[in-house]
Amino acid sequence: MNQESNISFDGKEFVRTLTSSPGVYRMFDARGELLYVGKAGNLKKRVGSYFLKPRLEPRIMSMISQIARMETTLTRTEGEALLLEAQLIKSLKPRYNILLRDDKSYPYIYLSEGEDFPRMAFHRGAKAGKGKYFGPFPSAWAVRESLNHMQKIFLVRQCEDSYFRNRSRPCLQYQIGRCSAPCVGLIGKDEYREGVRHAAMFLDGKSDAVIGELVGAMESASRALEFERAAKVRDQVSTLKRLLAKNYVQGASADLDAIACRIDGGVACVSVMYFRGGVNLGSRDFFPKLPHDAEVADVLTSFIAQYYVDKPVPSELLVEQALPDAELLAQAFAERAGHEVAIKHSVRAERARFLELAAKNAEGALAARLASNETQRERFESLRDLLGLDEVPQRLECFDISHTMGEATVASCVVYGPEGPIKAQYRRYNIAGIEPGDDYAAMRQALERRFRRGAAEPSPTDASPGGEGEKLNFPDILLIDGGKGQVRQALDVLADLAIAEVLVVGVAKGVERRAGHETLILGASGKTLWPGPESPALHLIQSVRDEAHRFAITGHRKQRQKARDTSRLEDIAGIGAKRRAALLKHFGGLPGVVNAGVEEIARVKGMSRELAEKIYALFHG
Repeated sequence: MNQESNISFDGKEFVRTLTSSPGVYRMFDARGELLYVGKAGNLKKRVGSYFLKPRLEPRIMSMISQIARMETTLTRTEGEALLLEAQLIKSLKPRYNILLRDDKSYPYIYLSEGEDFPRMAFHRGAKAGKGKYFGPFPSAWAVRESLNHMQKIFLVRQCEDSYFRNRSRPCLQYQIGRCSAPCVGLIGKDEYREGVRHAAMFLDGKSDAVIGELVGAMESASRALEFERAAKVRDQVSTLKRLLAKNYVQGASADLDAIACRIDGGVACVSVMYFRGGVNLGSRDFFPKLPHDAEVADVLTSFIAQYYVDKPVPSELLVEQALPDAELLAQAFAERAGHEVAIKHSVRAERARFLELAAKNAEGALAARLASNETQRERFESLRDLLGLDEVPQRLECFDISHTMGEATVASCVVYGPEGPIKAQYRRYNIAGIEPGDDYAAMRQALERRFRRGAAEPSPTDASPGGEGEKLNFPDILLIDGGKGQVRQALDVLADLAIAEVLVVGVAKGVERRAGHETLILGASGKTLWPGPESPALHLIQSVRDEAHRFAITGHRKQRQKARDTSRLEDIAGIGAKRRAALLKHFGGLPGVVNAGVEEIARVKGMSRELAEKIYALFHG
């Protein structure tokens, strides 16, 4: 690794220290923030192009002017450099790179291992459990639809292990023909595992092989005069064939993804259609963050590198145009995946139709996103006009209080900007040390905790989105869900902290508490406004207020349930803090304890049979 730490960075001198090896380079500014990550087949030549060329694009010139140091990492091949670049961009989010904003984990189907009767289940998150994971699927709906088919055709159980072990008679799933009831021994171990094997083959795209084996089993049963069993297998085969006829897509026999991109108004949308084993699993839309001069080919290259760097890549990726690094990407993915990967742009027949569908999806999703942004901008402009502000507000914060008869009081703070909610900066405050049910004191405490820190540590104006600095930014408008009393609490807190630049607006319930008839109370003046149900500004305020209310109620319910559940365990003599913590840790929370049997509880460290029976009796009577 090479490094320069001088603020006045000498690029030409740095280039002299580089080799001609492939690798990745990183640019940092004077504050140590990452500006850009790039890959190169020849580091010396690629990095030199930034400092030795007489003319560069304005965006590149702006980036270079901020460089205070650079670092490089050597790789064995350019393909390795490409994958490392994608990993670094995805994890570090440099300012000048095209960023795939995909913070949702993808859903999988999980098949457990090491059990006599394995289960299939919906899974999202870290792959910690021992077993096989099928996917990723584009949506939770696709997973649940597939699990539904597994229940109908192969009768594989999906219940939790604690539920499975404590059954004494078949459950409703058996009664409606969706489970073979292994929990009570209505199916043998070998026969059940054969069904599980067929289900796994089906999810792996080997549907023809499954049908072939089932047809063979049906004929064998007929020859053995086991006509009832033969009829059951026949029904399985016909159900499978109907399912495949309904979902099979001609021309998509191989695993492939069709990827299209559209850019408009500085916003990009990448739409991906997924095909596995000839079956269309649906589509998903992505909106990468990109510089203003990005081209479609650049966006597609960056998207493919970042998206598939940590996901299984299919045999074919279909794109609308040639990509500069297509061959390099394909080679790098093939090495990692262990099978051939082709990135194709010149396709015909059905594959061309898949790309057209992906393009239509991208166009529709982008139009919806732009329309949504336009509506949001109109609402912010309407709010500016309603409140008589000189400029459109850039940051709104709204506070709300939630409790049940004073129990588990929680305050919420939600943050909105012209682009919509900024969920990474939402905050909840657990309120303590006040008279139960005193909403004024609760509001004062929440506001003091939020603004005291900001007053003590003013944030830099150029803080990165979601960073520590931006958490402390003051809002242009502070919305308070309540009337004059709640507004007075906010004004007093801001006055105590000498914060004068925040406009406080109370949102009081209207006549008969009907939506659209709210009264707005403006700060210290106490002036009241009635925008009316047709006002775009009031629509914005309502959506922010409702989101704060939802966020507060969610937090309150969690706190209340946690307090009540914990107190139930505390009621048992002999269950102290250590044993309670051991129980919750072993079962992953109270729901696991509730669903556990006596034997399972007794196996927890520090638990006796007697205590286990008491705990079981507590939750099951």
